[in-house]
Amino acid sequence: MTAAPRLRAAAPDPADGLRAHCEALRVHADRLRAAAGELERQGPPAAPFRAEVAALAERCSTAADGLALAAARLQDR
Repeated sequence: MTAAPRLRAAAPDPADGLRAHCEALRVHADRLRAAAGELERQGPPAAPFRAEVAALAERCSTAADGLALAAARLQDR
């Protein structure tokens, strides 16, 4: 009696992983933008805090764009 061959799961597609991370970053950016607009803080420290949250949202969007580009390049290989 011979042992049945083990079936290996196919390696995940790197482009799919990049696209998933890209989508997660876009969701985070949207949440941060919404949170920045809804902040109830008032006074002198509020504006810089909102600006920091908005800048973080922009960084998330920029990173998402980079991941999308990398995924597209991997897909074209």
